[in-house]
Amino acid sequence: MRRPVIALVVILLGLGVFVGGLAWLLDTPKPPPGASRVARLYLGLCATCHGIDGRGSRRATLFLIRPGNLADPARMSGHTDQYLFDIIKHGGAPFGRPGMPAFGASLSDDDLRALVTYVRSLGQPAPARPPGA
Repeated sequence: MRRPVIALVVILLGLGVFVGGLAWLLDTPKPPPGASRVARLYLGLCATCHGIDGRGSRRATLFLIRPGNLADPARMSGHTDQYLFDIIKHGGAPFGRPGMPAFGASLSDDDLRALVTYVRSLGQPAPARPPGA
């Protein structure tokens, strides 16, 4: 009677460690204090697949999803703002990107335009900091 109980406890502990590790690995970080609305929208809706910096996330890799690299200026220059707006609003299936969900039902057009601008900013170099800052 004692061995099955010990085995069950070991299995439950192992399962708990495994699930906790997955939760840590797949967690999307919270926006920093003072983050703009569009930054919070991006982190809440887009960073799950595209990553915080737009280059892809561990979650996407784990599930064998290959989202577009939003931080690649050469790739992004080939897409118009209207294309990005439409793919965010309607999802990717109409545009040959079936993994991209649609957000048009939950976001206003102003929010979608702000997301397009934010996505465009991911490929821009960080502004130079003044010396001594």
